[in-house]
Amino acid sequence: MINQKTIQARTIQLPDAPVIPSLTFRKFRGEVDYPAMLAVIEGSKETDGIKRTDTLEDIVRNYEHLTNCDPLQDVLMTEINGQVIGYNRVFWEKLDDGTRTYTLFGFLLPAWRRRGIGGAMLHHAERRLREIADSHPKDGPRFFQSWAADTEIGTLRLLLSEGYQPVRFSYEMVRDLSESIPEVPMPEGLELRSVKSEHFWLIFDAMNEAFRDHWSHRDLTKEEFKQWMKDPNFDPKHWKVAWYGDQVAGMVLNFINPAENDEYKRKRGYTEGISVRRPWRRRGLARSLLAQSLRYFKQLGMNEAALGVDTENPSGALRLYESVGFQPVKSFIEYRKPLE
Repeated sequence: MINQKTIQARTIQLPDAPVIPSLTFRKFRGEVDYPAMLAVIEGSKETDGIKRTDTLEDIVRNYEHLTNCDPLQDVLMTEINGQVIGYNRVFWEKLDDGTRTYTLFGFLLPAWRRRGIGGAMLHHAERRLREIADSHPKDGPRFFQSWAADTEIGTLRLLLSEGYQPVRFSYEMVRDLSESIPEVPMPEGLELRSVKSEHFWLIFDAMNEAFRDHWSHRDLTKEEFKQWMKDPNFDPKHWKVAWYGDQVAGMVLNFINPAENDEYKRKRGYTEGISVRRPWRRRGLARSLLAQSLRYFKQLGMNEAALGVDTENPSGALRLYESVGFQPVKSFIEYRKPLE
C-alpha cells in the first residue's frame, strides 16, 4: 500500500501545464494503475477511429517485460480530481543501421483534449527522453519518434505542430474471403510442415534474418519472443512455414483474435509475420504461403483476412498483397523529429 507521503513525492510539476482546476500529473504507481490505463484506452478509441481490443491481462503482460523502458520513471499519469484522464510512456531503441529512436506515445480522454494537456504531456516525454539520450553515445542519428493513424486527428495535429515530420507510411489491408482465392503452388523443393515447439528457435532466427532488410529494423530478442509466446493469440497451429530440408525458407505467422472478433462482430484472421529469407525470394513463395493462409482461414469459417504493410517495403510487399486481393482500409504514419 502506497502512503500519502509517497503519493505526494511522486507528483510531477509540468512547467507548461494549462491552468485547469484539480489537474495534476504524477509518476506510475505500478499494477494499481492498470485498470485506469485500460479505461483511458477504451475511452479514446471510438473518437480516434481505432478498432482494438485490450484486456487487463494484456496490459499486465505487456508491462511485465518492457524493453528499454522503466515504467516507474518513463510513464506519466494525468489526473483530474484524482481520476486518471490520460497517460503516456517513452522507450528507446538502437536500430540495425545505428540510428537511435526515442519513442513517445500516449492517450488522453476526448473530453480533455484541445486544452493544452496533450502538449504539456508531450513536452514532459521529450524531456525524459533527452535525459535517457544523455547517457548514450552520439554514435549515429538520433530522433524523437511517434506514430498515429489517419483517423487520430488530434494526435496528427499535435505532432505536426511540435515539429515532427512524416517519415514512413503503412496500410492496414483487408481481404474478403468470399472472393476467389488463387491457386499458387509452392516452389519446387519446398514443403510445409506442422510447427512443433522444437522448431520455434529456428523460426525465430529465420524471421530475424528475413526482416533485416526492412526499414527501422532491429532484431527481436529471445526474451521478447518468449514474452510473445505468452500472448493468448500465439497459436503456431495457424502458421504456414515453408522448409527446405532443415532450413526455414519463409513463413506467414497467422493468428486469430477471438476477443476482437467478438467485439466487432466479425470473423477475421490475420496474415502477419510474412517473410522469406533471401535465397528463396523472387520464386513466388510468399504469394503461395499467403494464398494457402487465405484458404485455411476460409476453411475455419473466417470471412476476412487482414495484415499491415509498409508502403515502401523494398521487397514489393504492397504489390504482392494487392495481387492476392488485399485492399487498404486505413493508413498509419510514423513521425520523427531530430533529437539534437
